[in-house]
Amino acid sequence: MDNIDRKILNSIQRDARTPISTLSECAGTSTASVQRRLKRLRESGVIINEITLIDPKTVGFDITAIIAVDLERDRLIEIDAFKRRVMAESQVQHCYCVAGDCDFTLIVIAKDMEDYEKFTHRFFFNDSNVRRFRRFEVLSERLCK
Repeated sequence: MDNIDRKILNSIQRDARTPISTLSECAGTSTASVQRRLKRLRESGVIINEITLIDPKTVGFDITAIIAVDLERDRLIEIDAFKRRVMAESQVQHCYCVAGDCDFTLIVIAKDMEDYEKFTHRFFFNDSNVRRFRRFEVLSERLCK
């Protein structure tokens, strides 16, 4: 990967719909070169997915919370079970298995505080392997770059 690849990646990370012609101008190379590079970056696994980000508030989710989760037991079978529950839960937008003060960090959306409380009861209190969880409510969000 060279500086041209990095310029292309920086641009499409901000907006995956950036036209090839604009990427070409930003990277200082031809449109054909940008197309070849994008194909190579996708095939090699550097670009793993291209998604659409939706503003949760515009679709009725007024609360975004970052939740640190500690598991009671951290054997592989319990970790995998927790990961499966996370994958099946639509309110969990992101999940990170982390090292440090907690086992997982989740980004969760909720319509309101009542919806958040229902989520926590269903997802955490009903799971005997969740030792504790700590919530950090997002007050404002700014995308980097």
